[in-house]
Amino acid sequence: MNININAVKFKTDKKLEEFIQEKLSKLSTIHDGIIGSDVTLRLDSNEKTQNKIAEIRLVIRGNDLFAKKETKSFEESVDSAIDALKKQIAKHKEKIKGI
Repeated sequence: MNININAVKFKTDKKLEEFIQEKLSKLSTIHDGIIGSDVTLRLDSNEKTQNKIAEIRLVIRGNDLFAKKETKSFEESVDSAIDALKKQIAKHKEKIKGI
């Protein structure tokens, strides 16, 4: 799976990129139709403590899946977004079985 990581207005460290790649590669074991993914990391400029945003778009055959989460750390945001994507993958697989 091809994984593109894009950080808006900051540079990610190697540890965060490895964390994201490890988590996303596990999704390939759930669904073999995943072609790639685009991850966008962004800091919200508001005063809240939960200002780390992770947006993940999974490119799969048929249509793309998308999740966006905002928490206090990028790792937590990525985890939450991947959990949401797992649910979407399950629904997508059910839809495919029904066809």
